[in-house]
Amino acid sequence: MTPVLRTPDERFKDLPDWPYAPKWLEPLGDGLRMHFIDEGPRDAVATVLCLHGNPSWSYLYRHMVPVFLAAGLRVVAPDLIGFGRSDKPTDAAWHGFDLHRRSLFSLVDALDLRHLMLVCQDWGGILGLTLPMAMPDRFTRLLVMNTTLGTGTVTEGFRQWRDYSNSQPDLLVGKLLRRGKREMSESEAAGYDAPFPDASFKAALRAFPNLVPDVLTQGEAAPGVAVSLEAAEFWQHRWTGDSFMAIGEQDPVLKPTMHTLQSQLRACPPAMSVAEAGHFVPEWGAPIATAALASFGLARS
Repeated sequence: MTPVLRTPDERFKDLPDWPYAPKWLEPLGDGLRMHFIDEGPRDAVATVLCLHGNPSWSYLYRHMVPVFLAAGLRVVAPDLIGFGRSDKPTDAAWHGFDLHRRSLFSLVDALDLRHLMLVCQDWGGILGLTLPMAMPDRFTRLLVMNTTLGTGTVTEGFRQWRDYSNSQPDLLVGKLLRRGKREMSESEAAGYDAPFPDASFKAALRAFPNLVPDVLTQGEAAPGVAVSLEAAEFWQHRWTGDSFMAIGEQDPVLKPTMHTLQSQLRACPPAMSVAEAGHFVPEWGAPIATAALASFGLARS
């Protein structure tokens, strides 16, 4: 059995703009804990499901959560297994597309989440955009930022990122995030480093770039391709909810994919362009959340 590490709770004390109580579940029934926050009224008109990517965690949404809560919404933001406060298998080979997708299904089912607004970026979209087609009665809105569907076509910018990540067995997460947003404080950057006391906690960070479906290197049977193609068909022809897209213009990896994704989203309005934002778009998230709620008719007067 793969050894599992659990980040000490004290590393998450007094994080800037993150006052939320941790909650836990075992989504795969194997003893591994997934951390999530669950804030706001249970009878809210909508529940916001915020899904992060690599190498971040739910802390990525700290600028957006207050906007959603101020609008009277419920907010659920999990950490994928291997990230944030969730448990961390030490073997990179443990991680897989289908396994992480299954853990998100389990979260939605366990909490019986309904009237969902999916908010996603990076892997939060690669995985999250495949959920609504399997439970269309639960999802009503989409707020999507710099991500893609894992249909097997990747950009040269992504390949460069994958090569860089594979050369960094101890990726410096806070430094990476701060490089993309220079006004980020040292304490905020430390919040991104908090889940990882040392390199042994970073197996997921090493695994995820190599999990992105790439038919050029993995073939058409790469895990995730078939379900992502099915999701593309769903979003283009069967999605009946409301959509809102925000594009971080300074992202060399996923900005090129966003207009393709927009064409796959049925009735998606013109995207909100965030000129100063890089890859981790939720770092500029407060005005994005405000604009999305206005578009959805959920803003409080």
